[in-house]
Amino acid sequence: MIILNKQQILDKFDADAITLLLKEGFIAFSQKQVQMPPVQHLLFEQANGDCCIKSGYLQGDSLFVVKVSGGFYHNPAQGLASNQGLMMAFSAQTGEPQALLLDEGWLTALRTALAGRIVAELCAPQQISAIGMVGTGMQARLQLMYLKSVISCRQLWVWGRCETALEEYRQYAQTEGFEVKTTLDATELARHSQFIVTTTPSREAILNAVDIQPGTHITAVGADGVGKHELTAELVAKADKILVDSWAQCTEFGEVSQSFQQGLLAQHTLTEIGEALTQQVPFRENEQQITLADLTGLGIQDVQIVKGILK
Repeated sequence: MIILNKQQILDKFDADAITLLLKEGFIAFSQKQVQMPPVQHLLFEQANGDCCIKSGYLQGDSLFVVKVSGGFYHNPAQGLASNQGLMMAFSAQTGEPQALLLDEGWLTALRTALAGRIVAELCAPQQISAIGMVGTGMQARLQLMYLKSVISCRQLWVWGRCETALEEYRQYAQTEGFEVKTTLDATELARHSQFIVTTTPSREAILNAVDIQPGTHITAVGADGVGKHELTAELVAKADKILVDSWAQCTEFGEVSQSFQQGLLAQHTLTEIGEALTQQVPFRENEQQITLADLTGLGIQDVQIVKGILK
């Protein structure tokens, strides 16, 4: 069995090659070629933490993958990373362990950011005067890094909960070539931004329907468990077109779930990313539409990124 540590994994990471693998995985998932059991969720309220266990198998592959991913959001105050985890690959012929990837949560973070890039290719408005980033953590940094190859705009608004975190993010974003404005008011960010990414583990809505201007796209990546949401149900229902990674997951615990369960999406069609990629046309039909992408994270993404590392 191969055992790889975080640095060995990052040395093997090829963003462009893995993006192609992720697209193939999304398409295969929507075409029912993937076995992907329901996500297991654990919640640790006293530690402000959660953990999910995801697994997947793409029909015809020589391996299957099981991933354990934790988020403990008080960790930074102790000098520790918020995210942790590992991925395990097993033979699909014998069940024998093939590889243990001690990625410390990085592969989950990276494949989520690359999914954000794929969504931007499908949904980004043609005219973007500013990008809006909700959150200041590692996912907010990675999303920005991988948007650069898809969106030419270098004006950025960032929302966070404290000035110290905002200043640290400003310095990071400036090194990435962005002109940065920071705010503690999410309404101000929404007023100036046409492409918004939400990246927090919030359990209270940060953005409201009245905040969002016509022609805006929102990629929501924070709601990966029951109770998490960064958008009000009314905001989700306000979207003209909604993209999801999985219809089943997003209606159970994604941003879409509250609106769906309240009956606010009766007139909406939820399109899976795999379907949109197969169609090979822009998801957005005109520049006045509000579009939303709900990313809850799929086990097939973990399968594909492991394949990209072990190639």
